[in-house]
Amino acid sequence: MKYYIGLDGGGTKTKTVLTDESLNVLYECQGNASNFLMLGIEPVCQTIYNLICESLENQKLQFDQISAVLLGTTGAGRRTDAELLEKGFSEFLEQRKIKFKFHVESDARIALEGAFSGKPGSILIAGTGSIMFGKDKNSIIHRVGGFGRFIGDEGSGYSIGKLGLQAVAKSFDGRGQKTLLADLLKDNFNITDPSKLITEIYKNKFDIASVTPLVIKAAEMQDPECLKIINSQVHELILHVKSMYNYLNENTMKLSLIGSAITTENFYAHLFQSRIKNELAFVELISPELPPALGAALMAKNL
Repeated sequence: MKYYIGLDGGGTKTKTVLTDESLNVLYECQGNASNFLMLGIEPVCQTIYNLICESLENQKLQFDQISAVLLGTTGAGRRTDAELLEKGFSEFLEQRKIKFKFHVESDARIALEGAFSGKPGSILIAGTGSIMFGKDKNSIIHRVGGFGRFIGDEGSGYSIGKLGLQAVAKSFDGRGQKTLLADLLKDNFNITDPSKLITEIYKNKFDIASVTPLVIKAAEMQDPECLKIINSQVHELILHVKSMYNYLNENTMKLSLIGSAITTENFYAHLFQSRIKNELAFVELISPELPPALGAALMAKNL
């Protein structure tokens, strides 16, 4: 019997599944974050090792019974970065005289494999950041967006929050229209004037994406400035979908949505999904078939 381990890593936790060769889940657990670009290679190696050990101990298995382990994690979108962790963990294993196949992919990549159980399809992720991945009938992977908060992440929580704060800053100065968002910022974060806004952003490391629910709320209440923001960001996500459709070259594009901004019950998600259904007849919205951790296990099996 062959066994595989898939890990879904992020900025707060790492989910793990141990499966048999038929991808039946034998054990699940979770541990610390695995964003190695922020935390460093060594702490993440220890986290991965601990999760593997817990999984094996639960099923009374040995390391040599594991055929492959695959981690999909934040920070591994570039192959050169992913290889840093692969090399680091391989050395970590060598020191303990342990050997098995280990591979690192991005968290978006394992989400794509899980969503369609390895078959063609596309995913649009819009949480704090945004990115879109698609797999065509020839198993070629295509990517749209994902350029980060400085030059990308359109349609994401960060982008909506930033645009909302810009609208408030302009309203404080009289350079822009009054916005209900200013009142919501006052009630929720005690930001009442330009000085406090600047202090929160540049000194207190204010979480810009945390403003997004307030922007969405104000837009739902028909605040003109926030409605402009929400409509502009829905448009940006629609552009992602249209671009991916051209890459995949299929009559129907199966699309799975991932991320709190577009999957939870909110005005923004409803508006976006409504525009897809009304304007993009070639898109078929579907729910993910498997969670990302199982997508990682599936990729481990295919190594």
